[in-house]
Amino acid sequence: MKFYTRKLIKPGDLNANNSLFGGALLKWIDEEAGIYAMTKINTQKVVTKYMSEIDFISSAKQGDVIEIGLELTSVGRTSISFKCEVRNVFTKKSIISIDKIVFVKVDNEERPSPHNLTFEDMIGNNTTH
Repeated sequence: MKFYTRKLIKPGDLNANNSLFGGALLKWIDEEAGIYAMTKINTQKVVTKYMSEIDFISSAKQGDVIEIGLELTSVGRTSISFKCEVRNVFTKKSIISIDKIVFVKVDNEERPSPHNLTFEDMIGNNTTH
């Protein structure tokens, strides 16, 4: 798994318990995974289709720095799937784990559209990630 994006936990990212708000973290994951899907499929026309069970393992506090890791796991006709882990940059302690995130390439009418790429094509596509 490669870790691409780092975030500093700031006061606006906290919940009532003064720990990282899960919704903020899921937003960051969805955004990073979407960008990763775009770079692998070579289009901005992707949408989030599915996220599997989300396992909150530990929390992050204000001032912590976290990093979001993604790993390509499978490729379908119109889709691309990843697994994700978020961890503390300094302690390497896992914060969240998601086994499967699926993005689908869509056409101008928002219908699934074939990307015509294989897993091997995407592994070799290291333009940004």
